[in-house]
Amino acid sequence: MSENLNSNYIEKDDFNVKTEDSNYEDLIEKLKEIKSTIALLEKTIFK
Repeated sequence: MSENLNSNYIEKDDFNVKTEDSNYEDLIEKLKEIKSTIALLEKTIFK
């Protein structure tokens, strides 16, 4: 019985890690978009 519980915890931990990785990848993509937008605005403003 305890082996089954441990297995469930491991699967949940793996899922959480994958979800966190995905969240970080999404965040990095959003930050890249923001960086590009800021660079474009700077070029527009300082022309």
